Amino acid sequence: MSPQPSHRPKPDSARIIWVPLVLTLALFALSMTARVQASFVVTSSLRGASAALLLWTGALFLHLRHTQAGRGLDIVLRPQHYIQALVQLSLFAYWGWYWRPVYDMSVLIAAQLLFAYGFSILLTWSRGRRYSLGFGPFPIILSINLFLWFKDDWFYLQFLMIAIGFLGKELIHWNRDGRRVHIFNPSAFSLGLFSLVLIATGATDLTWGPEIASTLTLAPSIYLFLFLVGLVVMYFFSITLVAGVAAATLFALSALYSMWTGVPYFLDSEIPAAVFLGLHLLITDPSTSPKTQLGKGFFGGLYGLGVFGLYAILGAAGAPTFYDKLLCVPLLNLSVRGIDYLVATQGRRVRGLGLPSSWTPARLNLGHMALWIAFFGLISVTGRTDGRHVGDSLPFWETSCVEGRRNACERLLQVKASYCGDNSAWACNELGLHYATGEVVGADQPVATGYFSRACELRFQAACANLLDPGSGRRTVPKPLDLRLLLREGGLNLMQMPESNLFARACAHGWDFACQPQGRPS
Repeated sequence: MSPQPSHRPKPDSARIIWVPLVLTLALFALSMTARVQASFVVTSSLRGASAALLLWTGALFLHLRHTQAGRGLDIVLRPQHYIQALVQLSLFAYWGWYWRPVYDMSVLIAAQLLFAYGFSILLTWSRGRRYSLGFGPFPIILSINLFLWFKDDWFYLQFLMIAIGFLGKELIHWNRDGRRVHIFNPSAFSLGLFSLVLIATGATDLTWGPEIASTLTLAPSIYLFLFLVGLVVMYFFSITLVAGVAAATLFALSALYSMWTGVPYFLDSEIPAAVFLGLHLLITDPSTSPKTQLGKGFFGGLYGLGVFGLYAILGAAGAPTFYDKLLCVPLLNLSVRGIDYLVATQGRRVRGLGLPSSWTPARLNLGHMALWIAFFGLISVTGRTDGRHVGDSLPFWETSCVEGRRNACERLLQVKASYCGDNSAWACNELGLHYATGEVVGADQPVATGYFSRACELRFQAACANLLDPGSGRRTVPKPLDLRLLLREGGLNLMQMPESNLFARACAHGWDFACQPQGRPS
């Protein structure tokens, strides 16, 4: 009698099946931590993700019992993964020091990493291939979390976003340079897709996206920090032209708009800090961007144009403008073969920004880095990065609104609404007056009453008078507590600043009352 075929998995397969199992158990263990236990939905999300991975692992093990195919792991440590991960972690550490929810998120980021490793291993083995074990999931997960978190009540969608990113990398391929490669940057693919869904459903409030975009500036000198860590990525992976041309395009377009209209294009900066982050750590994936110098320049320029255009389109549609940096990246990934073709069909090869054509690619990159350093130095010394921006000044927007400059009145309302949300009683009273009189926005007495009520609750006497007599139109200058919010220039509050310095800062912002001691409120 012939021997019966063995149904036991091959030794390699039997041994390595423990890898996703250990990752799954570690993910379940995190569900026992205090941060996770604070929310039923977060706890259920981690345990649900653990259960899904466990079932998948079991199904794969049973499948291997009935096949002679083996599965394996190859240790592959790619610099583009671990260097980028270290750069991203340094940003989380710096940013989180000034906005503590970042540190609070650390346990949940660890859970996402465990899920990403388990999901990607099982997906690769299920498709009959060996898995390259390294730091690959780190830049994907960290990049996602630099731009979008779902709030605790919807945290399970964070795992769905990760799964879609890895599915896109594994399943959506094309031929490029004779090789079958993935089309999309995995993190950008997920971020772009979920951005579209959130915009279409009006569900942005399920996420911390707006807060993430706005709190980067709480970290002092954030542009300088991003510039310095960006140099590391530029040096090792020659992506200087991508980031540099994107930044130069945005700065140039923003400057032209400001010259034309007299107001900045972006609300309080030449280029938002979150966009500056995106052009350093979101669009610079070497695997999904052009390889040639000219192609990289085109790619970066298109990103700048895309962000500039999307900011206007989203604003006109009433959608949150922070999505501008996310939506165009998948489209850019789709343009890469077209850019490669365009470059290949040029009559003469352009090697890079007038630098000698005899230089090696590494030396060209150093030359481009020198140009980028000079450009950043120029815009920094002219006040276009960190520090006070004209858009930080409320009197500037009030004057611009009176003069009828483009979008100035809309921006004025936006700025005052932001400060009212920060509990500036003066800003709430001003908004109430705008809606009561219809001088800047259409008259709406119920909305006006709501703002007056909020300001009165914050003990702003003029607002209480307006609440009792809506036609009185009482307004006064900001009190010192208001100024500590109104003058923070996108950074931390000024609660510890001496009043003499506070009024000097207010005077520099254009508040005339602060320039004369007798006009200052107590």
